[in-house]
Amino acid sequence: MKDILRHSKLVVFIVLASCAPEPSSDLLSELATWPQMEFPTDNEPDAQKIVLGERLFFDPVVSIDSSISCASCHKEVYGFADDVAISPGVEDRLGKRNSPSLWNVGYQPYFMREGGVPTLEMQVLVPVQEHSEMAFNMVLLAQRLNANTAYKNDFLEAFGDSASAFTITRALAQYERTLIQEPTSFDEYVRGDNGALSIAAKKGFELFYGKAGCDHCHSGPLMTNFGFYNNGTQIGPDDYGRAELTLDSADFYVFKVPSLRKVALTAPYMHDGSLASLRDVLEQYNQGGVGHDYTSDGIEPLNLNESELVALEEFLSSL
Repeated sequence: MKDILRHSKLVVFIVLASCAPEPSSDLLSELATWPQMEFPTDNEPDAQKIVLGERLFFDPVVSIDSSISCASCHKEVYGFADDVAISPGVEDRLGKRNSPSLWNVGYQPYFMREGGVPTLEMQVLVPVQEHSEMAFNMVLLAQRLNANTAYKNDFLEAFGDSASAFTITRALAQYERTLIQEPTSFDEYVRGDNGALSIAAKKGFELFYGKAGCDHCHSGPLMTNFGFYNNGTQIGPDDYGRAELTLDSADFYVFKVPSLRKVALTAPYMHDGSLASLRDVLEQYNQGGVGHDYTSDGIEPLNLNESELVALEEFLSSL
């Protein structure tokens, strides 16, 4: 019986795929062309600085009680995100947002979910000094690192200077810019390998750029337009989204569109980690969000059937 059901589902996907139009060459070219990563003039790539930044990223020395590191909340096995809704900081303090993936982070034009930080170097300051994360002070962190002979020598070799807020942030940013994912089956497909995607994933591709309209926000090779919207996720009592930066009521509960790269690894989802699985995400979008008044225009029921939801999830897993 199970074999019959599997065979029936495969037949459905074959029929659907045979009816699906081929993606345009313009779309495939757009998806295959990654942007050029930009580097600050005062922080051009350097091998020694990258190695130092990697060491700092995985070292809990950056937190006030030396209990957590950057890697505590950004684990490679989970797409450089985390597998919990809210990652605990020092003394198990909880913030209010889900840890975002750091894959391809060097291509982003601004940082944090409200988009208020313009560079990776400045972004490093946030978790180190945030009370619910590392709860430290950059001056005291520099003193701690300079008191460590190995770190002091590493900073002198890499920067010709000791550890400071300037050199610490630049070392970490250097390493984070190296977090560029390897090509996936999706990348192979858009570069011309028609067999790289399964039949179901190809149908999901068609839905993503067609009926479901996911590309209105998740566009380009990084799968984001870096815009700010409310996607219909539940509203929390203590997070006003971009309005916390702009102080504009029009920005209540809107958040930066995340990249969907490596999305199959980064559960749970949404800015608050409130959705446990990709299927939960797709079902929420399929019903047009949870139904509150702050939902952005364009978020409305997709009317996808079961086989279409399966296909769309298969496509997302190829990213």
